[in-house]
Amino acid sequence: MTVQLRKPDRLRRFSLLLLLASQGINLVLAQTKSELHQAISSPCHIEPADYKGWHAQRISNHWVQLIVLPQNGGRLMQVIFAGHSYLFVNPKYEVKYLPPTQSQWFNYGGDKLWLLPEGNDDEQHWVGNSDVLDDGPYSFRKISEGEHCEVELTGPADPRTGIQFQRTIRLDADSPRIRFHATMKNTTGHTVEWSMQSVSQYDTADPDAPSQVNQNFRTFAPANPDSRYLNRYHVRFGPAENPAASIREDGLFTLRYVHMAAELWLDSTAGWLAVVDGSSQYGMVERFQFEQSRTYPGKASIIFWTNGPEAKLNANGEATMSSGGDGAPYYLEAEINSPLCRLRPAETCNLDTEWVPTRAGSEFHAVTDAGIVVRPLRATCLEKGKIELSGVFGVFFSGRLVAHLYNEHGLELPSVSVADVDPVELANIETRVAPTERPARVSIHLEDWTGLDRGSLQEVQIGEGENH
Repeated sequence: MTVQLRKPDRLRRFSLLLLLASQGINLVLAQTKSELHQAISSPCHIEPADYKGWHAQRISNHWVQLIVLPQNGGRLMQVIFAGHSYLFVNPKYEVKYLPPTQSQWFNYGGDKLWLLPEGNDDEQHWVGNSDVLDDGPYSFRKISEGEHCEVELTGPADPRTGIQFQRTIRLDADSPRIRFHATMKNTTGHTVEWSMQSVSQYDTADPDAPSQVNQNFRTFAPANPDSRYLNRYHVRFGPAENPAASIREDGLFTLRYVHMAAELWLDSTAGWLAVVDGSSQYGMVERFQFEQSRTYPGKASIIFWTNGPEAKLNANGEATMSSGGDGAPYYLEAEINSPLCRLRPAETCNLDTEWVPTRAGSEFHAVTDAGIVVRPLRATCLEKGKIELSGVFGVFFSGRLVAHLYNEHGLELPSVSVADVDPVELANIETRVAPTERPARVSIHLEDWTGLDRGSLQEVQIGEGENH
């Protein structure tokens, strides 16, 4: 027997089905957000690991894995973010550990601490090579694990320079940000003066064809508008006219990786550099605190080195190209210098830096506290008071983007949520918002999942649309 429902009953049943369906959708959304928040709040870990045959220590959270080799000069050998490996690892020395020597250089790759000034002029210059500072075994100590992970690496004292390095590496559970605290100690009975460097070797091989150069690998840093260098950067080594290096109209120094040995110095005061791989669409921002009142070695706060064959003159005065050594592997060094430190016996000085991996693109425009500007923000006023927003950003934290709106008098209007974001994905904004009244400008802020405002990605004036 078929029961015919009356119209009110059918409506009630249909409404009930809609309610259940909407509750199911809300349940799925709530579960997705719950899983995301759980991943963000999950603890970070420190554990022994095997990396390419080396006995390593792995520090990891939801986004990042750090591979540390205490024995090989305390190197941070690799940074892996969302499955992408950033640093150059020399296949020639995989698995190997070679004791310190002043006569050779074993370039394992990765990231390490070095000294400036370099050279063999006198005792106030560091000869380099794989001596105790570069290749001595470091002790490893776990400081904390869980809400944040922190390790301490302590190197041997070097009798030649009188310096001992120590570095802590910290990774919080709630973001991919990596923080470094490096210490340089005078272990002699007399005064010494040195600068220390954070030296990072980035892999510049084509991700799809490792035997070829990555044509879309670039670095950026703000050029000093009051630079003491003639061209706002100094060519320390390599050709003076290098088409791979330039100062853009927006004041950014940019260097495209080419397979040629060159060293370029910048007296940048902004406190950051960015490494951008346009092919794989990953980027890394390295930040530091520039100290205006102190002296930097050769005036440089940042140094870039492109590895490759070297242009030289032979005994007959003819130009030749060397092999570059080790087959001239593809890598670029990004180096951050500390100011020169004059240390009395047992005194120390510090260098604090931080790295933030993120997604990137073929364009690059700026670094902010919240992320990078891949394609600049545009805001256009449309009909009926709607505002069209567009732009592309790499973000440093998970959370949501919020449009802070202001009227022509600078008074803040009610903010509008724009999108949920995560560092592993580009934040591609293509949306329209309907503010309560007409705004004159907009600033896109990143709020993390705790509600903390991580800063503005970009602020622009709102333009007039064609249909306004």
